[in-house]
Amino acid sequence: MKVIEIGEAGFGLENLQVATRDVPEPGPGQLLLKMTAASLNYRDLMMIRGQYNPRQPLPLIPCSDGVGYVVSVGEGVSTDRIGERRCPLFTEGWYDGDPTAALLARTRGGPIDGTLAEYVVIDQDDGIIPPAHLSDAEAACLPCAALTAWSALVTLGGLRAGQSVLVQGTGGVSLFALQIATLRGARVIATSSRDEKLERVRAMGAVATINYKDDPKWGKAARKLAGGDGVDHVIEVGGAGTLGQSLRAVRPGGHISMIGVLSGGAQPLSVIPILMRQICVQGVFTGHRTSFIAMNDAFSATETRPVVDQIFPFDDINAAFAHMAAGRHFGKIAVHIADAPSNG
Repeated sequence: MKVIEIGEAGFGLENLQVATRDVPEPGPGQLLLKMTAASLNYRDLMMIRGQYNPRQPLPLIPCSDGVGYVVSVGEGVSTDRIGERRCPLFTEGWYDGDPTAALLARTRGGPIDGTLAEYVVIDQDDGIIPPAHLSDAEAACLPCAALTAWSALVTLGGLRAGQSVLVQGTGGVSLFALQIATLRGARVIATSSRDEKLERVRAMGAVATINYKDDPKWGKAARKLAGGDGVDHVIEVGGAGTLGQSLRAVRPGGHISMIGVLSGGAQPLSVIPILMRQICVQGVFTGHRTSFIAMNDAFSATETRPVVDQIFPFDDINAAFAHMAAGRHFGKIAVHIADAPSNG
């Protein structure tokens, strides 16, 4: 089978290559998926560059998000599952509760192989049926990006109708957060550096927007837009470089979900506002199967669709990551791996 891998030559987009491996065989309790689509996250780009884990053993098949169809099953698994569409869990074996050190060592796209492969073997309990109304490219966006947003706002954040949410930028997690917040009756304030993107998020339901290049002190502006006390929730994807403004934007007792590090992972920062205003800063590492199923139920009931910016061919993976690195995308970048099998 064909796979995309970071080769033994080392990290870097220049070392991302098409390679050939044997088709894996499903063992007891396992499913063999014929992968049809994957999608990219910023984590994947960092992994390829060697920024996420410089000690990651190579070669590695990157990417966390994907979808495929069951084409073979191992011992103890009903053959009735053949033909089912499944999304692999990002974290193998994380079904509920808090993550553990052992679980965090079993994440797709590093340290274990990811979804940029024609075939992937998963445990039968790690395959989640996505909403039927989604295309394969849309379903491929769910396991990491969508579930992270759901975990941040719903599972961990306890989002309620009438609350306010600040989302940073227009990447996959942020747009999922906008959609989830809107469908749960919350008000969304969105930031971006491009007015045309802000126009698009308003069309998606954002009640207010801020161009952070025009207003570098956007935290104060967000607090004012939320009524003066601040927003209830912040989806923090920038990291150390934007956390200071997020602390200005959130209300006393509010919730900041730390998700990304687009602006860097380290920078001098005063923690006094966290203490004096009793702010909860919560790290979010995607989510578990129970949350995934709850999210899918909500998306099915409302026919919510991921925002897919562009779909790239499997063999054009370098162009897909270059598109992500340029930062011009709106929503998710997907990769077409193969057509669905005839019995899928």
